[in-house]
Amino acid sequence: MSREWITTRLAAQLVGYTQRRVRQLAVLGTITAMKFGRDWQIEKSSLLAYVRKTEKQGAKRGPKTGT
Repeated sequence: MSREWITTRLAAQLVGYTQRRVRQLAVLGTITAMKFGRDWQIEKSSLLAYVRKTEKQGAKRGPKTGT
């Protein structure tokens, strides 16, 4: 199975996050990523799995209430 690597810009556009948040997830090791010089490459399937997981957790928590 081959991995599909995408840029932080494309990753951010794909899931609606900022590039900064995608880089943060990469640095923390939350998603699979590799750094080439100063640029990160993100494994697309890892990012999508993370988004599905967080959306599922959000649904379990219920709606947020403002104070």
